[in-house]
Amino acid sequence: MAPGDAASNADNGAGGKRLDPEARIIQLTGQLHAILEGAISSPGRWHQLLDTSATLWRYSGGNVALLRAQRELLGLQPPTLVAGYREWERHGRLVLKGEHALWVLAPRMAPIGSDSAEMAGSNTVGGRGVEEPGASPTTTDRKIVGWRGQAVFDVTQTEGEPIYVPRAGVGMADVPAGLWKSLVYAAERRRFAVDVTGSQRSMSSGFTDFADRRIQVGAWLGPEDAAAVLAHELGHAYLHGPDDKVGALYGSGLQHRGLAEVEAESVAYTVLRAHGVDRGTQSSDYLAGWADKVIDVERAGWSGDGKRDGFLTRMDIARSTLGRVTATCRDILQITQPVGAGGKLTSLQAPSAAAQVDTHPIHAWPRPTSADIRAK
Repeated sequence: MAPGDAASNADNGAGGKRLDPEARIIQLTGQLHAILEGAISSPGRWHQLLDTSATLWRYSGGNVALLRAQRELLGLQPPTLVAGYREWERHGRLVLKGEHALWVLAPRMAPIGSDSAEMAGSNTVGGRGVEEPGASPTTTDRKIVGWRGQAVFDVTQTEGEPIYVPRAGVGMADVPAGLWKSLVYAAERRRFAVDVTGSQRSMSSGFTDFADRRIQVGAWLGPEDAAAVLAHELGHAYLHGPDDKVGALYGSGLQHRGLAEVEAESVAYTVLRAHGVDRGTQSSDYLAGWADKVIDVERAGWSGDGKRDGFLTRMDIARSTLGRVTATCRDILQITQPVGAGGKLTSLQAPSAAAQVDTHPIHAWPRPTSADIRAK
């Protein structure tokens, strides 16, 4: 198709009406709020968001929700591999004529020290020539000054050169080789040792000790359950430590342990699903109760006289939970490296896992020794 056709469709809103940049941001924000409201009123929707996040794990939680919702509105399956118009061109594929873009939120970057208001005001929205969504600044002298809508297309909206994208077979019987070791390494990156032991506290399957920087996993567990428990405890290790200032705002620690458990199990479910292991049945009780936990936290912010003690609504809590879970999964999956592209076309040409994930160097810390590391 001609480039002009794609650009035209990319700039059109509902009913073919062209939206200006400000209207586009308002529209996308409204869609995201509606998605989260739906996930609270119908807890099964949270499960669905995690399923999509397991495929599009390189994207932020908000953009995962937006991409899924836009495809669902058209009666289509969730997207699997997404890129901008020009990126598809560079890979030898063209967007099909008549296809309408999917929209995501992308940061607008500016040099540190620049006039943020002026830079944020120079909005442009289009389907071509823009930075890939979710991209991080390449230098430390840039900052986020605002947000913009960015047009992208799923692989099913394109034609051209074949693209081979390996995918994990969800529901496969065996835990992928190396997953256990990579999860242990993810723990070590957070300066936690992993012990597989039969002398667990209260015979629980897993336990995270922040004081001793140690994660314990029950020795009686099979390979899949052991990997799931370790992934769950990694969720706690990444999210619920004493330095978790964001979670403290809505009590994701001991005050509202239920929500902390939902966050940790959401991490475990998504990480294992990205590796082809479906833990839907085992995780269902945790995940089905997520909305109740969000509402409980919101109610706890109100005093007896009807005045609000805190400032967070259930929407704030839901948005924060989705963002925290997907960001943690992304950090872990960058280390464990499941097969596939994580939803981003550009990742197919990226270097191997170890070269990409060294964003938190550990050479300055003594690396802990993990006892009884299994091969799986």
